[in-house]
Amino acid sequence: MTDTRRMPAEWSPHQATWISWPHNPDTWPTVLEAARDAMTEAVVALAEQEQVHINVQDEEMAAEVGKRLKGRVPPERVSLERIPTDDAWIRDYGAIIVRDPAAKGGFAACDFDYNAWGGKYPPFDRDQAVAGQMAARLGLPVLKSDLILEGGSVEPNGLGFGLVTEQCLLNPNRNPGTSRAEIEATLSEFLGFDELLWLGDGVVGDDTDGHIDNLARFFDTASVVTIVERDRADPNHAPLADNLARLREFRDRQGRALEVVELPVPEAVMFKGTRLPASYANFYIANGVVIMPSYKGRHDDRARGIVADCFPGRRVVPIDCRALVVGLGAFHCLTQQIPIIVAR
Repeated sequence: MTDTRRMPAEWSPHQATWISWPHNPDTWPTVLEAARDAMTEAVVALAEQEQVHINVQDEEMAAEVGKRLKGRVPPERVSLERIPTDDAWIRDYGAIIVRDPAAKGGFAACDFDYNAWGGKYPPFDRDQAVAGQMAARLGLPVLKSDLILEGGSVEPNGLGFGLVTEQCLLNPNRNPGTSRAEIEATLSEFLGFDELLWLGDGVVGDDTDGHIDNLARFFDTASVVTIVERDRADPNHAPLADNLARLREFRDRQGRALEVVELPVPEAVMFKGTRLPASYANFYIANGVVIMPSYKGRHDDRARGIVADCFPGRRVVPIDCRALVVGLGAFHCLTQQIPIIVAR
């Protein structure tokens, strides 16, 4: 094991998955129940493989979640956590667990600052407090950073190499006055990123300002799957072509290239005349399964096959997330992995 702090790859063995139950009607106007249906299916699939922690607001929500899962999930595989939240996007405000040889037990919880994607959706004070509460319940020391950083904006390969985007991390609505070099230094200190590849912009409709988890994902330490739009008339074509070029042109410090696999962009998913940031790349890798967003479109089967080829040891579970993406995210945005923590 390395003696350097590292953010594990998502495919590393999990102790659990942590989610926050969808509850904000402003996030899912008219489709909140359908969003909850999708998350119910995700929990059922995840609980077959690992423990699932679910943040709930109160006893009423705990009862509602329990009713949904009764008879479908063994009760011992789900832990309902009374941790109040403003919204469900735990990937972005939850604790990021890292291997830390300096910490007792070998793991620590990173708690970055959070401002709801540049102050777009106040209030967010309850979400901002979640990471520390997760750390306390896991018995982990907290590594607190003043850098505003969402978990969906960083993609690790588990060996100190990461993918990020300029549109998000260099956006003045996050850390005004902070340089690229300063951001890189903080990611190195807290997440163990020795090397970063910066992509450019995200997809149309993405209110996160281009989170990497909607664009490109590692499926092993030197292989990336990335979304590509072939229609030159589509507004997603140019930024995604630029990202593809950056991935293909990259060489690491030893001169090695990445294996790059292309993933289609779903047909446009609309809500009240607005295009939503639908992406097949927003999948979640768990023990034995990959939870993949489905949009009931003509590219679903091809996308599933590509993802299955990337993860041959895991069952790909496509779940309709047309309601979830009304909230401008999908399964990766709504989950946070907990690696197997060494006994303390």
